[in-house]
Amino acid sequence: MNSLDWAVLIGYFAVMVAIGVWSHKRVDNVSDFFTAGGRMPWWLSGISHHMSGYSAVMFTGYAGIAYTYGVTSFVTWSFPIALGIAIGSKLFAPRINRLRSRLHVASPLEYLKNRYDLKTQQALAWSGMLLKIVDVGAKWAAIATLLSVFTGISLNQGILITGVVTGIYCTIGGLWADALTELGQFVIQLLAGLAMFFAVLVELGDFGGFFGVWDEPELQGHGEPLAGPYGTVFLLAFLFIKLFEYNGGMLNQAQRYMATPNAKEAERSARLSAVLWLVWPLVLFFPMWMSPLLVESNKTDGSDSYALMTEQLLPHGLLGLVIVGFFSHTMAMCSSDANAIAAVFTRDVAPVLSAKARAWNERSGLIAARVTTVAFLALSMAVATQVNSPTFKDIITVVIKWVAGLMGPIAIPMMLGLLRQFRRCGPTAAITSWAAGLLAFWLVNYPIHWNIDGGVPLQYQVSIPLAVSLVLYVLIGRLKPEDTPERDLIIERINTDSDGAAAVPAPAAGPDDAVPTTVRD
Repeated sequence: MNSLDWAVLIGYFAVMVAIGVWSHKRVDNVSDFFTAGGRMPWWLSGISHHMSGYSAVMFTGYAGIAYTYGVTSFVTWSFPIALGIAIGSKLFAPRINRLRSRLHVASPLEYLKNRYDLKTQQALAWSGMLLKIVDVGAKWAAIATLLSVFTGISLNQGILITGVVTGIYCTIGGLWADALTELGQFVIQLLAGLAMFFAVLVELGDFGGFFGVWDEPELQGHGEPLAGPYGTVFLLAFLFIKLFEYNGGMLNQAQRYMATPNAKEAERSARLSAVLWLVWPLVLFFPMWMSPLLVESNKTDGSDSYALMTEQLLPHGLLGLVIVGFFSHTMAMCSSDANAIAAVFTRDVAPVLSAKARAWNERSGLIAARVTTVAFLALSMAVATQVNSPTFKDIITVVIKWVAGLMGPIAIPMMLGLLRQFRRCGPTAAITSWAAGLLAFWLVNYPIHWNIDGGVPLQYQVSIPLAVSLVLYVLIGRLKPEDTPERDLIIERINTDSDGAAAVPAPAAGPDDAVPTTVRD
């Protein structure tokens, strides 16, 4: 990097902080801070939803997969995300919006206290917060790794710089600042991604051009949709995981649906995000697929290949823009995660821990939200310094194995609890499926993994915990139905926009209770 690149990077940071300061005037209460007061237009929500799913892990961990295996990086990552969001646009997005518009909650988990019970809500809240600390820690480490390649600064210095800048704008401006910075980051990403795409296209002239390049020995097998550990089972498992994760299971995407004015707008938001996930990653991934022709990675996993390629191909100024693109991905995801976790803590956890929290007024609640945001960012930055330790191993291990494997047990009760078809699944089904899923993750990834020659394949490491949670949730719901008129009313309000009488099915307790009950809001 030279002075021009540094000017681009510093200018970007300044703009992000300025957006946070401008957004501050739009935040008057906790609802504004966490859900933009339900006033976010669908197109901004959709772009924000799309951007909050990226991070610099794409340019490190997934760049390594693209460097090693080629097209499978798209087929087994962004394609299942796009398909999962498209399905969720009908199945989950409208219902999650109604959590705010019908139940008037500000946290995606806030409704669980009435849908199940307090114990279930707290279990999901605490495990979700802890998982997010690890997840965001991996994202900080990824962007710091890239920054160290370009500037030579240490990993910890990179974590501190990106964390502090992100903390300023998302703490001041809340979800509005997140969404508006993500819009700016999307434009930057568009310019940077196209610059890299065309720079690589120019280089391919020496290798037979766009179509002939696939015959090069360095790209042998790179056109195969499924390769290495990323086979059919992994693809199906990942699709199922992303169906829950990117439609609200990891909390920050749920807030984008909640922020739109109504259920229809939330559905449109999800459809836009799905289209972006289907089309745009092709442009971003293509240079990564070509990277074995152009650079030789210094790391065995190829995670530095994209950074090396940008240094080699782009002039100064454009190089700075691409580096800003790296930052934009990570800061978009981390700021949205921080806002989501602050919502969970201040709305779901703090009132249980403290009587004072239950008496917070609008001002006190808003102060608590901002303090919690800073605390979460600080904890995740501390974890980031340990990502490459023996406990966490490397960045891609944390993101794929830990997050994908542990997300399912948390998301199953939260997401399926929205649907009428699972109205009989109560607290017993929720807490048992959650606990068994976490236990399955530990068993598969550690004791069983250690005692099997070659270890447990990756696709089973991430899919078995979710499968265990899903089967137990459905089975216990059938064997021990716990639906009540109060719980059924919650489900009906999530599933309809009507303000009139809601016909609530009677609990499945016996023939005497088989007559439907009519309940008014």
